[in-house]
Amino acid sequence: MAAGVLFWCGTNRVLLVEPSYKPNWEIPGGAVEPDESPWTTAAREVAEELGWDRPLGRLLVVDYVRPQDSRPEGVVFVFDGGPLTDQDVGGLDFADGEIVSASLRTIEEARTKVKPLLADRLEAALAALAEGVTVLCEQGRRIS
Repeated sequence: MAAGVLFWCGTNRVLLVEPSYKPNWEIPGGAVEPDESPWTTAAREVAEELGWDRPLGRLLVVDYVRPQDSRPEGVVFVFDGGPLTDQDVGGLDFADGEIVSASLRTIEEARTKVKPLLADRLEAALAALAEGVTVLCEQGRRIS
């Protein structure tokens, strides 16, 4: 399992973080550790990656991911992190070196920086946010 947090600005920009250890960008989040809930993971990762202690909003996406490469099947949860401004992002300090930078990007820009699976999941998350629902996805694509 993995959990991520969607921070957003307006209706079409989302916060992406640039990890130091891989080429593709991500949203804040990561793998759920043993005996850890997905919502605890999401909050922990936001604190570790961004230095923020913020309450999580509602669950936006539950995404079933089929086995691929050397990874087994999994479930990814995306929670609402709430709205951000450019000033919020500009004030971030990445002291531990895990994250190199962060920026608010449109979905079109995100598609050039993230894996296609995450890009699809981001679109589903923004739709869930706008509709006030939680959506189910498979491979990042909305099924309900």
